[in-house]
Amino acid sequence: QVQLVESGGGLVQAGGSLRLSCVASGGTFSNYPMAWFRQAPGKEREFVTSISRSGLNLDYANSVKGRFTISRDNNKKTVYLQMNSLNLEDTAVYYCAANGGSGLPVSRARAYNYWGQGTQVTVSS
Repeated sequence: QVQLVESGGGLVQAGGSLRLSCVASGGTFSNYPMAWFRQAPGKEREFVTSISRSGLNLDYANSVKGRFTISRDNNKKTVYLQMNSLNLEDTAVYYCAANGGSGLPVSRARAYNYWGQGTQVTVSS
């Protein structure tokens, strides 16, 4: 069983930056592809980005490409999300997730077995 705890959310002005962290405990972190999803009020949870176990393969939603960067440190059991050039549409609760090997596409929420509690990101004008 893997437990995930996100941190780093907060209030930021449009154009600003935030760095989210997600620390894992339990299980072998390096065995899990990881991802970030987000959910805005009244909207479905959506894929943001994913990273393979080695950190070599990355995927991004079109809406964040060029602005967000995912990375991981397997020694620290941590996955990061660097968010730059934030805009109002980025306001959401951000969740990290661990993929237990479902075989589903990495952009599908159902591919992930373990989820954090989420951290709120609010972008103001």
